[in-house]
Amino acid sequence: PVLQTVDAAGRFIDAVQPWAGMFVKEADPLIEEALRERGVLYRRGRYTHTYPFCWRCHWPLLYYAKTTWLIKTTAIRDRLVETNQEIQWYPDHIKDGRFGNWLANNIDWALGRERYWGTPLPVWQCDRCAEQVCIGSVAELEEKSGRSLKGQDLHRPYIDEVTFACACGGTMRRVPEVIDTWFDSGSMPVAQWHYPFENKDKFDEQHPADFISEAVDQTRGWFYSLHAISNLLFGEKTFKNCLVLGLVLDAEGRKMSKSEGNVVSPWEVLDAYGADAMRWYLYTAAAPWAEKRFSVELVGESFRKFLLTLWNTYAFFVTYANIDGWTPGDGDGSRTAPAKERPLLDRWILSELNTLVEAVDTGLANYDITGSARRIAEFVDDLSNWYVRRSRRRFWKSEHDADKAAAYATLYECLTTLAGLLAPYTPFVADEIYRNLVAGAAAAKDAPESVHLTSFPAADPALVDRELMADMRLAMRLVSLGHAARNKAGLKVRQPLAEAVVRLRTPDEQARLARLQDLIADELNVKALRLVREEGDLVTYLVRPQPAILGKKYGPLFPKIRAAAMERSAELGPRLRAGQVVTVAVDGQQVELAPEEVEVQLVEKEGYSVAEESGYLVAVSTVLGEALRREGLAREVVRRIQTMRKDADFRIEEPIVTYYQAAGEMRSVLEEWADYIGQETLSRRLVEGRPPEGAYVEQHRVDGQEVTLGIVQASERAGA
Repeated sequence: PVLQTVDAAGRFIDAVQPWAGMFVKEADPLIEEALRERGVLYRRGRYTHTYPFCWRCHWPLLYYAKTTWLIKTTAIRDRLVETNQEIQWYPDHIKDGRFGNWLANNIDWALGRERYWGTPLPVWQCDRCAEQVCIGSVAELEEKSGRSLKGQDLHRPYIDEVTFACACGGTMRRVPEVIDTWFDSGSMPVAQWHYPFENKDKFDEQHPADFISEAVDQTRGWFYSLHAISNLLFGEKTFKNCLVLGLVLDAEGRKMSKSEGNVVSPWEVLDAYGADAMRWYLYTAAAPWAEKRFSVELVGESFRKFLLTLWNTYAFFVTYANIDGWTPGDGDGSRTAPAKERPLLDRWILSELNTLVEAVDTGLANYDITGSARRIAEFVDDLSNWYVRRSRRRFWKSEHDADKAAAYATLYECLTTLAGLLAPYTPFVADEIYRNLVAGAAAAKDAPESVHLTSFPAADPALVDRELMADMRLAMRLVSLGHAARNKAGLKVRQPLAEAVVRLRTPDEQARLARLQDLIADELNVKALRLVREEGDLVTYLVRPQPAILGKKYGPLFPKIRAAAMERSAELGPRLRAGQVVTVAVDGQQVELAPEEVEVQLVEKEGYSVAEESGYLVAVSTVLGEALRREGLAREVVRRIQTMRKDADFRIEEPIVTYYQAAGEMRSVLEEWADYIGQETLSRRLVEGRPPEGAYVEQHRVDGQEVTLGIVQASERAGA
C-alpha cells in the first residue's frame, strides 16, 4: 500500500502531529529540533545535492505518488529494442546509447494527467457499477450517447457533458484525466491523415517517414512517443532516419534561460545579418548534434567569411558582365570554347566545381549537413581568392576575345551551380543569384522562375581532372610559403623580386609543376622561378642536441656530444631531417643520435628568405636591384591611384586623367613607368603639373618620397 503523509498542496496530513497542515519545507527545522530534544538526532548539517525546482519560479518540488492510467509498454520492450536497430541515427551512438538504453530499461508509460486542458482520456466509467469503456471514435460515442457531435468541441468541459447509459442502469461519465501531451505528438503520423478513418493509401505510402529531426532531449520525448505508438499499433518503426540536434548555447557556452537573462533574440541577428546568415552559421559552426554557441557577433563573423565573400564574387561578375554586355549563350557575339578546351585555370575551377557537386550531393544524401556546407565554403574561398583574383586581368582587358568569353562562361557556371547547391542552406541569397543570372537572363526563356523549382545540380565526371587539381593545390601551397617568406623578410607583395627558388619533395612533383611555373611566379611577383632538388641549395644546417634528452642520457659527456654534432651540422643535418639515426665519435665512443633527440635548424643563405612546411621549401631573393626597386615604387603608385578612384566614387570602367607633382627619383619613376601606370589605372594620360580645379587630390609619401596625385574623369577634360 502507498502511505501518503503529505497532501497535494505539500502540507502534512492531520495524522502527522504536531506539524499537521504545515508546508513540509517549513517543518524541516522543527522536525530536526524535535529529534534533537528526544536524543535521536544522529547529525545535523547542510550538504549540496541535486534537487527538483520549478523551472519558472524556482520553488522546491516534491515527488508525489499517485494512481494513474498507464500503457503497458513493458509488454513490447523487446520489440522496441529490435525495431530501433532498423533506424539510422545521426550521430550513430544515440542508437545504442541514450535512446537504446532508454528502451532497454523501459517502464510502463504513465498516460493520465490531472490537468484541465489536453486531449481527454476517452474512457467512460459507470457511476454505479464502475464498468469502464474505451471509446474508439466519434461515431462510436455518437452511437452510444444517441446524439450528434458534429461541430462539437471535444475538449473539456464540453466532452464531459456527453454521457450514456450503462447496462446496470447507471450513467457512464468520462473519467477526469486528460492524456499525456507526448501521446498527442507521438500520434502525429496517424493523426495528420485522420487514419484509420480515411486516407489509408496516403498513410501506407508515407509510413514509415524517411526523416525526422529534433533536439537531443527528445530521446525521451517525441522520438520515444513516435517509436512506442508505432510499435504498439503496427509493430514497426515510424521513421527511418533521425538527425539529433544539440542545444544552442549563449556566447559563453551557457544554456540560454529567460530567468538568467542570457537569451539571444533571433531578431537581433535577423535585423543585423538576415536569415541566411543565421542559417549558415548554425549549419557550419558544428555538427547538428553538437552543442554550439550563438551570438550576434558569431553570426557576423560567419557572414563576413562566407556570405560576404560569395556576394562580392557575384557582384564582381555582374559588374563586368554588364560593362561588356556579356550574357549566357555567347550573347556578346564571341564564341565560348567547350569546358575541356578552355584555359588551364578555367579547367581547374570547373574540375573543383564538379567534384564539389558530387561531394555535396553524397554528403546531403547521408545527412552530412555540416561537412557539405564546409566544402561549399572552401570552394567559394578558392573561387574568390584564387580563380577570380588570378583571372581579374581577363575581365579587365578591353579585348573581347575567346579568353575573356571563357572566363565569363566559367565564372557564370560556378555561380549558377553554387546557387543550386546553396538553395537548401541559404534560400534567399541562392534565389537572388539564380533569378538575376538565370531566370532573368534574356537567353533563359524556359528557365524556372526560382532556384527552388529546379533540379539539384548534377556532377559531370568528364570535367573532373584530379591530377590538375592536385597540381593546383601544390601551386597554392608553394605560393602560401612564398608569401610567408616575403612576410618574414618584410617585403610587400607589390615589390617585384628577382627570383623564387623552390625545393619539392619528389622529382615527379617537379615535372608536374612545370605547367604552373608562370602562374606561381606571377602570384609571387618574381621575375623567375627556379626549381632545385636539394634543400642544401637554399639553406645550411645547424644541429643542436637536446639537453633535456641527451643530457640526462649521457651526463658529463653531453657537452662533447653537442660540440661534435654541431661541428658536423652540414653533414648530419640532411640525414637527421630525413629521419635517419646518425653517429658521432666522442672520446673513443660511437654515440647514436636519433632525429627526436636533436633540433635541426635551417639557416637561410645570405640574400634569401626561406619558409618551410612538410618537406616543401620556398626561398625568395631579398636583394633589390635598382630596377626592381623603381618598379616597386611604380606599383605602389598604382595602388594609391586605384584607392583614390574608389574614394572618388568613379565607376570602375571609367577612364581618367592623372596629374602628378613630384621631384627627384619619384618624378623619373613616373615618367619611366607612365605606360604601365596608365594601363593599370585606366589613365588615358599622366600629366605632370598642378591638378585642375575640381580634381580629386591627395598628398602621398611613397618610400620616403613626396608626390601629389590628382585624378579627374577623362570626359571632364577637353581633349583628354
